[in-house]
Amino acid sequence: MAGKVLCEATKLFNILNQHTKSPRLAENNYVCLIDARLEESYAFSHIITARNAKWDCNGKFILPLDVEIESVRHVIIYDSNSLSLSDSGPARACAEILEKASQFPVQILTGGFERFSALYPFLRTQKILYTIQEMESFNLFKKANCTVLHIRTADSSEADLITSFENICAFISLHLSNSSTVLIFSTLGKSRCCAVSMAYLIHRLKYTLKEAWNHVLQCKAGTRPNRGFVQQLSDWELHTLGKRVTDISEPHY
Repeated sequence: MAGKVLCEATKLFNILNQHTKSPRLAENNYVCLIDARLEESYAFSHIITARNAKWDCNGKFILPLDVEIESVRHVIIYDSNSLSLSDSGPARACAEILEKASQFPVQILTGGFERFSALYPFLRTQKILYTIQEMESFNLFKKANCTVLHIRTADSSEADLITSFENICAFISLHLSNSSTVLIFSTLGKSRCCAVSMAYLIHRLKYTLKEAWNHVLQCKAGTRPNRGFVQQLSDWELHTLGKRVTDISEPHY
């Protein structure tokens, strides 16, 4: 048996958003997400792409017949709010059966649907029917303040990004300290924004370039800073940590 592990909400978010030329959710054996809550709760709202668990007359979880569990890379189960592998909720009951069929560890979502939907409400299905009282309580118009730091740098190996790292890191730190959300993006989403994210991790958490690279790669499988930016990140590692730790001559850089 491959066993059971916990899956943080951020990890599931990243799994659902991975893509290369097309979203990885389109791959048959990429992820199987199972909602172990009652059918009524599932019908009310659930995480997108999740299927509702089926149980036999004895209350035993039934393996889905249309999924080859043994070959699925990410098998993830959630219930309402399980927090540990020792919780005796329905997610654990499903996982104990699934782990016998899966070659990869079966993952139980930490905090379940409640935590994930609170963090990522846009990744859950929405309720369709409302009472008049519920509609009257809606705040339909929410004012949002957005501050933009635009770094005008081409995605070229000759482009200078390192001279903006100090300014970028200060900007991110300021807004995170105010409990704001920071979105880092670029045109293709694989070179400039990834390089900036790594630079911030090196600056804020004192990660080595290798540690920052692996962390961003876990979040975004398509990470691919150009060679010029890789060299600048190596220089940034030297500047921040006082020494070069990461050998960027290794092939995966």
